[in-house]
Amino acid sequence: MSTHVMPTTASRGRAPLYLQIAAWAVPVLLLSGFAMIALVPVLVVLIGSFTDIRSRYLRWWSVAVAALYSVPLAVLNLRDDPAPSLTQDMHPAFLVLIVAAAVALLARLYVGRR
Repeated sequence: MSTHVMPTTASRGRAPLYLQIAAWAVPVLLLSGFAMIALVPVLVVLIGSFTDIRSRYLRWWSVAVAALYSVPLAVLNLRDDPAPSLTQDMHPAFLVLIVAAAVALLARLYVGRR
């Protein structure tokens, strides 16, 4: 009788499903005009990459997405007369930068660890 145990899907090194869903939600929400709601998946990816051992390889990319997202959010909150929504207040260049960083995070997510 063999004592070899096959690894489960949780120990194979792939990021958990909640991180995959949150990583996909960031560019989708930003491009569809729900920039303020995108704060939730950005925080899920950021906190998840630091707390889950399986997704340690996503830390730099999640920090990049969160840092880029925090700039327009800070501008919205610090401005004297802000726009009614983050989508209207965000410069298109920041939108492109955040989406590019989120796509790079997705690429790193599916390329995996090396």
